[in-house]
Amino acid sequence: MNDQRDLTVVLKSRFPLVVIETHEEGRVLALLERIANLEGWALFTWSVVDGLQRVGRVERVPQSNEFRECLKHIESTPQNGLYVLADAHRFLDDPINVRLVKEIALAWQQTERTLVFVSHSLRLPAEIARFAARFELALPDLGGVRALVKEEFELWRKRSGAKVGGEQAALDALLHHLVGLPLEDARRLVRQALADDNAITMGDVERAAKLKHALLGDDVLSFELDTARFHEVGGLGALKRWLERRRAPFLDVGGATGLEAPRGVLLLGVQGSGKSLAAKAVAGSWGVPLLRLDFATLYNKYYGETERNLRQALKAAEAMAPCVLWIDELEKGLALDTGSDDGLSRRVLGTLLTWMAERAARVFLAATANDVAQLPPELMRKGRFDEIFFVDLPDAATRAEIFRIHLGRRKLDAGKFDVAALAAAAQSFSGAEIEQAIVSAMYESHAAKRPLDTALVADELARTRPLAVVMAERIASLREWAATRTVPAA
Repeated sequence: MNDQRDLTVVLKSRFPLVVIETHEEGRVLALLERIANLEGWALFTWSVVDGLQRVGRVERVPQSNEFRECLKHIESTPQNGLYVLADAHRFLDDPINVRLVKEIALAWQQTERTLVFVSHSLRLPAEIARFAARFELALPDLGGVRALVKEEFELWRKRSGAKVGGEQAALDALLHHLVGLPLEDARRLVRQALADDNAITMGDVERAAKLKHALLGDDVLSFELDTARFHEVGGLGALKRWLERRRAPFLDVGGATGLEAPRGVLLLGVQGSGKSLAAKAVAGSWGVPLLRLDFATLYNKYYGETERNLRQALKAAEAMAPCVLWIDELEKGLALDTGSDDGLSRRVLGTLLTWMAERAARVFLAATANDVAQLPPELMRKGRFDEIFFVDLPDAATRAEIFRIHLGRRKLDAGKFDVAALAAAAQSFSGAEIEQAIVSAMYESHAAKRPLDTALVADELARTRPLAVVMAERIASLREWAATRTVPAA
């Protein structure tokens, strides 16, 4: 994308107002100065600190720091040109200021004065919004980020006299995390990484991912640090193989594999069977950020705000690409509309489906669901997800693997337990229920002042009624539905 060319087109399109929302004010002013010089346009800037000034020429203009006085001067002057107004969002709730802006816009045919509003965030009042065009600065792509990093490395070498150290894998990961950030923010993150230890390490990558999410400032998305690896997930061999074969194409931003990036999976299954852990393991094993979309904070009582929140969250996820977007218990956020919410769930579903179909960014959607009956049929048709996997209750071999994993997490030697007997005793148990049996047995062990052993765990298993027994009919129905409609994850 060519910012100079595209902004010139916008400015020549006869819009009296142009809105540029950005934190890179200096970059915008430099861009406008180049355009004004090439086109022969007069360029003025105003801020509450410096007042109104003409760029590149000594010329007497009113130096008032008052926004209203600045607008009055622009409205009365016959001088054509671009008038850049910084941080005008603070003054556009005043009806007099709004009317002055409208007067300038209405008079554009007689005097070609274009007001360019530059602010971190600006929403124009309805009466002047129709006169405005919006322009967004292009974010650097991988090539632009690589050039920026190379430039910073060279500057660092000249200043410090030392070459930049570190690992190539860390540098590649850092480049991916810097894609989608404004240039100056990316530059600061590179400089911070170098100032730390004169090297690019995986610690720099993790810090860059956290800071990138913080810069996006989105409350609906949470940055999850607690990811996992596939070896921490018991069973699910088919799902692991499917994901491992798609790792390289997903991370292949340059297109060397010639394959399309995978778009996402829906993990359907019994509660506690490891769906959420598997979703988190995708991010951990692929080495990309994990973002969680929280429907509880998404919904807003004001009309239209919920859909806007979702669009902003999805845009923020795209800025974090490549990443995994995790939506847990999808059915709770997209339950079928019963008519009690004035169509809100349908509008949210429409926004999500449009994004799923049209997104170009490498955002892998990992969604989980427990109750297929509550999922909208539009979401389930082929093509919405790359695949729908069914995560069933673990078999005996997988239960034994889960016992070993959870005993190992607690620094216990699985070799001292009869894992095969425990796996047999845990018939119909989910992974979460097996973990809780171990936790409960550890409390009993502490109270009895005796080491944890097979008997204590077996006693806890005997006292537990698993969900597969308590809700046998619902789980049987779910299994019957999934048998011919999904791919087994095991």
